[in-house]
Amino acid sequence: MNGVKIAVTTEGGQPVQEVTTNAQGAWDVEVEQPGKYKVTLDVGTLPQNAEIRGGNNTRTPTVYEGNCSAVLFALQPKGAPGQPQQQDTGGESSFWTRAAQLTFEGFNLGLIIALAALGLSLIYGTTGLTNFAHGELVTLGAILAYGFNVGLGLHLIPAAILAVLVAGALGYGQDRFFWGQLRRRGTGIIAMMIISIGVALFLRYVMLIFFGGENEAFAQYTAQPGVEVGPITAAPKNFVAMGIELAVLVIVGFALLRTRTGKAARAVADNPALAASSGINVDRVIRIIWTLGGAIAALAGVMLGLSQSLKYTMGQEILLLIFAGVTLGGLGTAFGALVGSLVVGLFIQVSTLWVPPELKSVGALVVLIIVLLVRPQGILGRRERIG
Repeated sequence: MNGVKIAVTTEGGQPVQEVTTNAQGAWDVEVEQPGKYKVTLDVGTLPQNAEIRGGNNTRTPTVYEGNCSAVLFALQPKGAPGQPQQQDTGGESSFWTRAAQLTFEGFNLGLIIALAALGLSLIYGTTGLTNFAHGELVTLGAILAYGFNVGLGLHLIPAAILAVLVAGALGYGQDRFFWGQLRRRGTGIIAMMIISIGVALFLRYVMLIFFGGENEAFAQYTAQPGVEVGPITAAPKNFVAMGIELAVLVIVGFALLRTRTGKAARAVADNPALAASSGINVDRVIRIIWTLGGAIAALAGVMLGLSQSLKYTMGQEILLLIFAGVTLGGLGTAFGALVGSLVVGLFIQVSTLWVPPELKSVGALVVLIIVLLVRPQGILGRRERIG
């Protein structure tokens, strides 16, 4: 949109430059040094029939040395959100377009939840531990990738790979030096669950000290122009991220079904004592699962950081959804975690067609309650054996 004024200032309020958009709606400002900036769109220069979607005319991007930072203002016809009753065919078309967009976003969110839920489900299946610190493992992966990316100047792709490897090593260390020691001392499952709450609080505030309480972003792929695929509009990074998430989930599922370690993990999950008596090294299998769980949780954190800003509470904020996905699919089942997480992600996004966005997570938990009333073991879970 041509002729719209954009003002750029430093975080402290010092003016940098004021520009006007060209015929394509594009604009460009060069800044002298990296840091946070405030970008403000002058709504008085918009055409009378247009407004900013969401009403927020200010953005606060972070500019990194040697990188461009994209700032987007989505526009819409004035009064569009206040037209709930549309009687023409255009209104019906708009409804289905929005439904398709929300379905895509639901799959995107569901796959991120599935990655995190997979590790949690595997750990529960092999140890019986409901790990409330799993959300912090998700946050840790995002913060490690941010440190390698922004702190050390690595591109996000190698930074993410390093973060996943480091998080996997930390997952191994957790079981080797902490949870494994508690198991050998005969600590009960309830006590370990309560301990995991303390571990979550400890990790959360350690990350607050080192990372800070501000929202941050990766140096690359922070903002990309949308790509239209039929009725769906999304940034290219979303399509790539979903492909990676699906590939990882398929590879882990194949490994559980076909490899010796995967079969051993399923045997330990089914009956640890019988698995040990048949020659399986139960402790070794559990440590492999902890390593895998930490690595997958870190990958989920990186993917979550790509779709939103990074903050020290990001894992905590989706922990309830992770538990919902695991419980809905069936506790301790890897494929159940995938199915349950997709159902949760889809319902959260698609439900905003009818309910306010503030209530979307509540609706997902209502679905969880209804399903468990009909099938207490979850979608793919098995009934517990007694005796």
